[in-house]
Order: sequence, then structure tokens, then C-alpha cells
Amino acid sequence: MNGKKLRHYRLQGGTWTHDPTYNERMARTKKFLFTALACLPVAAADLAPNGTLRATFLNNNPVQALVDAKTGEVTGPAADIVKELARREGVPYTITPSNGAKQIYEGLNQHRYDIGFLAYEAERAREVDFSGPYLLMGVSYLVPADSRIKTAADADRAGVKIGAVEANSPTIYLQQHLKNAKVVTWLAQPSYEELLKKFATGEVDAFAGNRARLVEAAARYAGLRVTQDNFAEMEQNIVVPKGDSLKLRIVNEFLDEARTSGFLKDLLVRAKLAGVEAPPPKKQ
Repeated sequence: MNGKKLRHYRLQGGTWTHDPTYNERMARTKKFLFTALACLPVAAADLAPNGTLRATFLNNNPVQALVDAKTGEVTGPAADIVKELARREGVPYTITPSNGAKQIYEGLNQHRYDIGFLAYEAERAREVDFSGPYLLMGVSYLVPADSRIKTAADADRAGVKIGAVEANSPTIYLQQHLKNAKVVTWLAQPSYEELLKKFATGEVDAFAGNRARLVEAAARYAGLRVTQDNFAEMEQNIVVPKGDSLKLRIVNEFLDEARTSGFLKDLLVRAKLAGVEAPPPKKQ
């Protein structure tokens, strides 16, 4: 043979080429296959060290996932992402709701879960490591149907009281950015029936939350309405135990591909969520 046939192997971003004899090629092929096969369970073990990918999300947050009250089935963006990650790693999965961000990062750092879903916030980033976004979420206000508050800007006026759940991302954002209105915090979100009463008594004039959830509430209660626009747009992210750089890399590589392939756009179409969108592909 006069011409050379080159075989290319990608290794940490570089390209290695070689032109061995037949016997050398066979030996290298066997060695390559053995190494590749040996690496497969290592990749799964990096993301799911117990052999099952264990995920958690904020309970009944529609931009993450919802639990069917009758069947217990979990559906939504987080469920689709976990299912696809588990399929790629060749492992089973579980997805469990948590009541609040604190439960999520405690569960991760105590190794009860492998990944979780949270909106980015600097305080939370001290507890867990955040991936890039899997969706962008609008946050807005729920107000009485006859309220003078029509837009997000209308709410930031002297004398306006805005109800919000303590330590939630929209709450922290408002506490840092509002100039005139006052934030009234609660440890847990009141029911919408209770919220209507709080509006009626003047305890609060608006309630801050993610737009998808607020739109659902306004559709169920005639006395409620969502402002025309959002006061901010926030990232929803995957989180991993603090310092687990390998797991974070696996998740980010998956999300980079998912943004480009349309996987994230497709799951949002299935979820039929209001006020959310898929993030654009990562700039090269």
C-alpha cells in the first residue's frame, strides 16, 4: 500500500493519529474496545453512584414538575430531563418532590439525591453547584381582578405591599430591586382562597411568583388576575452536590446538546407552560 490510512481518536479535545501495521491495528482495536467498555460504567457511576439516578425538585412547581394526585406520576420538564439522562447512562431513575430549596440542597449534600432542580440564586450557590439553565422563567404578580396594578412597574409604588414566600427566588430578587413597595414575606405560600382574603383586607396588594403558576391560579379563580408583564426573567437550573465538578460537567454537556438539538424546546411544548422559554444554544 502506497497511501497511508489514518485512524483518528479524540482524546480530551485533541486528535491523535497513527498508521500501524495490521497486527498492531488489531491489538490497538482490542485495547481501544476494552478501554471504551470499561469506561461505560464509570460514566454512569459518576452521575448515579448508587446505580439509580436519584433526582428531586420543588414540589408542584409547574416549571419543574407536577405530581398526579391519583397516580403519583411525575410529569413536566424536570421529569423529561431526568428520564433522558437516565436513558443515556443506562440506569433506572427516581424523581422525588422536596418541600423547599433547603430540603433540596440538604438532600444533595447528604447524598440522598444525585441531582436537583432549582432557580439560580447567589445564596443557594453557596450550598450547591448550578448548571447552565434548562429554561428561562418569567416572574410576575398576581393581583385582585379589579386592582389598579396593571404592569410590573405599577407595583413598585409607595404604600404597595407585595406578598411573597420567604427565601424564594422572586422574593430575593424583589428585596434587592424594589425601590418603593414593601415585601411582606410568609414561610409558606397561602392557598389562593386565603390570598383572596388577604387582598380583601388590604394585608397585601399583590403576590409575587413564577408566571406559569400564577396564570394557572388566575384561570381557576375569577377574582384574580396576572399583571401584563414580568418583573424579571429567571433561570431554572439543575443542581449537584457542592464541589462535584465531574457530575456538573456531565450535566452541562447534556444541556449544551439539549439546547442545540431542540430537546428543551420540545419538552416545553409538551408541558404547555405559560411565561417560560428554552434558553438559546451556548455561544461557541
